Amino acid sequence: MTHKHTNSLISETSPYLLQHAHNPVNWHAWNTKALELAKKEDKPVLVSIGYSACHWCHVMEHESFEDEATANIMNDLFINIKVDREERPDVDQVYMTAVQLMTGQGGWPLNCFVLPDGRPIYGGTYFPKQQWQNILLNLADLWKNDRGKVLEYAAQLTDGVKRSELISVPKEQKEFSFDTLHETVTHWKQRFDNTEGGPNRAPKFPLPNNYQFLLRYANLTGDNELKKHVHLSLKKMAFGGIYDQLQGGFARYSTDTLWKVPHFEKMLYDNAQLISLYGEAYHTKPDLTPAYRHNDSATAGRLPSPSGEDFKYSELYKSVVYETINFIKEELTSPEGAFYSALDADSEGVEGKYYVWTVNELKEILGGRFDLAAAYYNINQLGFWEHDNYILLRDKTDQEIAEQFGLNSEQLQSEINLIKKNLLFYRSKRIKPGLDDKSLTSWNALMIQGLTDAYSVFHEEDFLKMALKNANFILDKQLKPDGNLFHSYKNGRSTINGFLEDYAFAIEAFISLYQCTFNEKWLSTAKQLMDHSIAHFYDKETGMFFFTSDQDQALIARKTETSDNVIPASCSSIAKSLFILGHYFGNTPYIGMSKKMLNNIITHIPQYGAGYSNWGMLLLYFVSPFHEVAIVGKDVNEKRAAFDKYSLPNVIFAGSPHASSLPLLENRYVKDKTLIYVCENSTCKSPVENVEEALSLIQQGL
Repeated sequence: MTHKHTNSLISETSPYLLQHAHNPVNWHAWNTKALELAKKEDKPVLVSIGYSACHWCHVMEHESFEDEATANIMNDLFINIKVDREERPDVDQVYMTAVQLMTGQGGWPLNCFVLPDGRPIYGGTYFPKQQWQNILLNLADLWKNDRGKVLEYAAQLTDGVKRSELISVPKEQKEFSFDTLHETVTHWKQRFDNTEGGPNRAPKFPLPNNYQFLLRYANLTGDNELKKHVHLSLKKMAFGGIYDQLQGGFARYSTDTLWKVPHFEKMLYDNAQLISLYGEAYHTKPDLTPAYRHNDSATAGRLPSPSGEDFKYSELYKSVVYETINFIKEELTSPEGAFYSALDADSEGVEGKYYVWTVNELKEILGGRFDLAAAYYNINQLGFWEHDNYILLRDKTDQEIAEQFGLNSEQLQSEINLIKKNLLFYRSKRIKPGLDDKSLTSWNALMIQGLTDAYSVFHEEDFLKMALKNANFILDKQLKPDGNLFHSYKNGRSTINGFLEDYAFAIEAFISLYQCTFNEKWLSTAKQLMDHSIAHFYDKETGMFFFTSDQDQALIARKTETSDNVIPASCSSIAKSLFILGHYFGNTPYIGMSKKMLNNIITHIPQYGAGYSNWGMLLLYFVSPFHEVAIVGKDVNEKRAAFDKYSLPNVIFAGSPHASSLPLLENRYVKDKTLIYVCENSTCKSPVENVEEALSLIQQGL
């Protein structure tokens, strides 16, 4: 194609930046050259941040950045920098903090005006074109005629950004106890929606880490009220419009309290974590006695039988896991085994157009099956959205629908499968949402974790093969000989030095791969990445980790990510891995570092559990008995698979068919036997050969 305008973004790999490569705005990527140009031309800088699947980013681009009159103002008065927040989360973090300090809120697109040295002076999110033009002219006038005021405000705002990152280090070690978690959950319950699940507000985000913590806490304490809420939330999410009822996979969030109308983009990081969550939920068998309870003598010695009665949503959860993995395999997987980042919310410039249906379309496609589809997917007032379009969602179980139509379960499933097949075939002829085909190390690692978690529950070999292929992609393409990770990959190019999230999530993923395969390569690689992280990200003053490496060019503030959000905080992730690797390698300094990090955060957890749920899971490790199970001998894989029938979140596994120098396995091999050692704090019980005996030993320690 011939384009009237082409700017310097044309040489970038980010799909989001490339979307803006033919804007009339003279965009630059974030780099020192752009900031030096601003100094040379004595102009303020616009830092405009977004991501490829962001609907309102597209709207502002169309209204303002594709408009020549607006672009002329921007080009004459500013140096304009476009940033993909997924490629440069460090830049996004700094200027998101600045905008939140200025306006009390944030979001994307994020537009922050800064001095040539990077200090922020003004910002906001989406602006309509006329308002945007007024802001541009007013700021340029202020820069020209009252620079002293601009510089004074920049100094104050930059100081606020830096102070927002200060970590309060307690003088004493706090007592870690279940009381902190009890208080956390008590406050949290006040914000539950016990009718529709999730929080009692809109929008609703899936936040899988929240529900994973709540599920583990409920099972450890026997809190059946909490278990009921978690499973209600998972059912409602899986039944809602936020879940793609035809192909699988979740949208980023629901705009309402019903999980009905999603913001239609599908992100890799959400779906990776939701695979882990639904797999764990399937494993916990919520209609049965919890696997174990903390300090509850009434359940001593009792573990649920894996062959016992399945709970009523088990097939739903299994279906969600399998469909979501299949969606990622079909839509977000490269030939190299790397995972792409996202599918856009929009197609043909309209949000959700790819996913919604009119009645006439459905009748034409389905014919005599329309009535069944209408009942199953709510082609009625509940499913109605806008412009004669319906969002497919569920509110009845298969059994209820089967009874309504006089079908048995097999007949219903056969009919629904045909309905799905026909609708997917028709949908495949539509113009697809845009694909963000860059691969981020951190998000790929989350997907490895999701696949290994699913494999541990269902033992589907294809899940493990996908995880291993991706892990080897990371080793081959993203890990440098000097131990640094790259953050991004696209079209054969690895770019951008890795951030703490890349190391933290890769460490967790490789630990999980080790537990699935007992290949010590993955555990040793996890330790190497941890040691590299300590060398280049660790803050000796606070005991926390910076988000950026000491090898990177400094921004106006070096941030520390501590609050869990749609993705767990990189600090909480690495603190959990320090704890686990400390137990694998008998490394007490690792455990001490993890404890210090948690001690810095623990006072924040009770008042806002949703923002510290990953820290909450680390606290569960410290306050509940934590076991190491070492399996050594020829039947190691068979024994490990037997343990997978149980939900054991406070247990790590090590294993080898032969002698090993790994501290948990050293000197434990006995020829012609397969021995199981149950240990706590590196103190082991006498070995046993039977999995049930080992489970009993675990139970005795709880």
